[in-house]
Amino acid sequence: MITASAPSWIAPFTGLSPRGFGKLVTALRREGADEVRRGRPWGLPLEDRVLLVTAYWRTNLTLRQLAPLFGVSKSAADRVIRHLGPLLALRPRKRFRRDTVLIVDGTLVPTRDHTVAEQSKNYRYSTNHQVVIDVDTRLVVVVGRPVPGNRNDCKAWDLSGAKAAVGNTMVIADGGYRGTGLVIPHRRERGQHELPAWKEEHNASHRQVRARVEHAVARMKTWKILRDCRLKGDGVHHAMSGIARLHNLTIAG
Repeated sequence: MITASAPSWIAPFTGLSPRGFGKLVTALRREGADEVRRGRPWGLPLEDRVLLVTAYWRTNLTLRQLAPLFGVSKSAADRVIRHLGPLLALRPRKRFRRDTVLIVDGTLVPTRDHTVAEQSKNYRYSTNHQVVIDVDTRLVVVVGRPVPGNRNDCKAWDLSGAKAAVGNTMVIADGGYRGTGLVIPHRRERGQHELPAWKEEHNASHRQVRARVEHAVARMKTWKILRDCRLKGDGVHHAMSGIARLHNLTIAG
């Protein structure tokens, strides 16, 4: 069976070192994830429950496939995921230094719950997630709430709550955020065949910096649940936010 007491299972399913995983479990205990509650006690210790949730996100196995690997029933695995998923979610940063620069990008997550998803440009039912990182640390600072995948990034930036979360902090974005007040690349004006050299240089620098958020999203997408999410309701948001937290822990060490 898979268990956190065997350190060899930790890295493949969390992306963390055993030491980093221990820090995560300690933080969750401090946040009240292991408080004694009424009713039947958990059959697994907190460490194994955290590993179960991350293994589910990492592999996207069905609960019927995953539960026997941890020696629990399908319904018990489902209760663990519904309880711990929200607690693993990234806590958005509330304050930013005056000189902070952020980068935002939107990404589509194929989602089977059609009450929160819509057909998007990839012709699949998806949700649009706005991911904001710090340009210096490359840590994810905000993950917006999912909006239907047929919303463009301009609308998703506002509707997801990401805009309100960053306040007046300077944010870099791609050309899809035109009209939002964010720092986007220069565009040719009507009748203009090419940009001046200084604008081309600015755009080249802009692309190099903006690539950092694209790399962060690509690393998060290695978690298979973000390729075909079967969770309902807020489950896709909890998975995206939890994976962002694990991504940050991996970078921070």
